[in-house]
Amino acid sequence: MKQVILGKTGIEVQRLGFGGIPVQRVSEEQAVDAVLYALEKGMDFIDTSRVYTTSETRIGKALSQTSRKPAIATKSFCRAADDIRKDVEISLRELQRDVIDIYQCHSISTPEEYRKITSSGGAYSGLVKAREEGLIRHIGITSHSLDVLERALDDDLFETIMVCFSFLEPAAKEKVIPKALAKNVGILVMKPLSGGVIESSGPALKWAFGYPGTLVLAGVESRELIDQNWNTFQGSWELTETDRETIDATFREYDKKFCRRCDYCLPCPAGITIQYVLGARTFIKRMGAGALKVPMFADMWDKAEKCEECGQCVTRCPYGLPIPEIIKANVKWKKSLNL
Repeated sequence: MKQVILGKTGIEVQRLGFGGIPVQRVSEEQAVDAVLYALEKGMDFIDTSRVYTTSETRIGKALSQTSRKPAIATKSFCRAADDIRKDVEISLRELQRDVIDIYQCHSISTPEEYRKITSSGGAYSGLVKAREEGLIRHIGITSHSLDVLERALDDDLFETIMVCFSFLEPAAKEKVIPKALAKNVGILVMKPLSGGVIESSGPALKWAFGYPGTLVLAGVESRELIDQNWNTFQGSWELTETDRETIDATFREYDKKFCRRCDYCLPCPAGITIQYVLGARTFIKRMGAGALKVPMFADMWDKAEKCEECGQCVTRCPYGLPIPEIIKANVKWKKSLNL
């Protein structure tokens, strides 16, 4: 139970993997040390992305200093074949690898984006060519949309999926995870702590480990966090009464505050990308305040400030979130940062 085979890829690894977002927030020395320490402890799967600023570079520097050979997954936001091919070449250089085990189409959020990457000249065809040339071994897809992942599973194009899964976001256990297991598709779990919302990592990780056939990716940047997560992984995964009380308390606190990123609230008349505005605080907690300066996010905040509180999103939200209130509060919070 401590190991998992990632479906038809045949890759067999420990069920606790190294998430590469946090290593961009610390010094390069600390980042490299964290990667090396995780490998020493026994982690053998690392996930990163082209968009995680310095993450690939720092992971590559760590890999150059060890004889250990973990499985490596990375991903790209590029939607066209030629563009993603360029990213594959950059990833190989930054990670200092001759081949990347899993290359993923990153954050495919809508049916339109899915059609774009799988159409002629789309990112998927670019990855197929890269696989034929021996630059990558397997092709995956990541999404916050369960509908998109179901479509991907139905089409049988991808060898792995990456899905949000935690006790705050358990919906994947209903259809996506069972379908992936039935189709022998590898399952990478992202955000087992719901992007930093869940502070008690022990109960959250044990909850996620309770679903066989999944690889759980936890982002870490320090020896302390690595030890904490690894000790949970090595111990019993049975939830204690205290664990259940912690889970229940966290759920009660965030059930009416936490955006599950389903996008059922869209379209917004003001063009607001609601899930990103609602999740901004945890996003910045993970990515660092510098992410607010990216042009895409600057435009997002401009639109958020123009929210007319029409309430259309509230009528569509299956979780009953007071969306305009949260948008207003997060806009105020963002302004207080003076960035």
